[in-house]
Amino acid sequence: MDMISIVVPFFNEEDCIFQYCNFIDEFSKDRAFEVEIVFVDDGSTDNTCNIITSYNFTNCQNIKLLRLSKNYGSHAAIRAGIFHASGNYTVFVGADLQEPDDMVSIMYEKIITGFDIVYIEKITIKISVAARFFSLVYSALMRRYAVKNYMSGGIGNIMFNEKIKNYLNNNIASNSSLVLQILDAGFNNATIKMDYKPRFAGTSKWTPSKKIKLFIDSFVAFSVAPIRIVSIVGIIMSIIGFFYGVYIIIHRIFISLIPIPGYATLIVLLLFGFGITNISLGIIAEYLWHTYDFSRNRPVFIISEIKDIKRQTIKD
Repeated sequence: MDMISIVVPFFNEEDCIFQYCNFIDEFSKDRAFEVEIVFVDDGSTDNTCNIITSYNFTNCQNIKLLRLSKNYGSHAAIRAGIFHASGNYTVFVGADLQEPDDMVSIMYEKIITGFDIVYIEKITIKISVAARFFSLVYSALMRRYAVKNYMSGGIGNIMFNEKIKNYLNNNIASNSSLVLQILDAGFNNATIKMDYKPRFAGTSKWTPSKKIKLFIDSFVAFSVAPIRIVSIVGIIMSIIGFFYGVYIIIHRIFISLIPIPGYATLIVLLLFGFGITNISLGIIAEYLWHTYDFSRNRPVFIISEIKDIKRQTIKD
């Protein structure tokens, strides 16, 4: 019988986790596949871990709890879960109960027909207008400048086989998007469109600062577009400066010896030029920092504890 490893990263989800444990334990009952749950604590400071360890699972027999040494971010937490997953197939889901109840079963039925990867594209999801706007802009820019096959509705969840799991475990990238890494790798894949639900309770931990970091990391890791934009803007500014200089010389020699007034214009041009220069340096610095960070070869995540929930034994 196939085993599906369900990786569940979480960060301070005590408002949802008990209901999620109820759901996943009931889901594991009488399936055509065996279920392994890999909970990954991404540095929680609330009571989420205690709720998981004290929950009485009756149907699911394979449950792990990985505790990271600090908050590394959801993508690093998912990578940790994938690294310790034992199943023939792996899928990552949220602990907030937004995914459709039958999603894992539908993905399994699709992937066993011969696909390496099955993506879930979001049709509808109840999120704020600002979050939806960011998602649409992010999706459009990724398709245009980074990974061409990125879905317009955004990718909610991914199930993949052992081939992809081994590829990800052998190529654990820091400051990168796990989703884009899987998409960019190619492989035989299928897409299913599904509607998502609103959060069961609590608030999203997907803060604006984390979204901005993902946006920057995605471009730096998978696109050269920012560097090319810097070059193009530099060329355009040089051309403008050259022709404006020619205009000043011609006006001075052939039209009037009186200097052209326009200190305000000059100041605006200088400020604009210095602004473009600083932005360009910032973009280049991002690429340099990512290169330096990769060269240090520091771990993307550190696991402080692995607990087998079902048998209540702790491994160092």
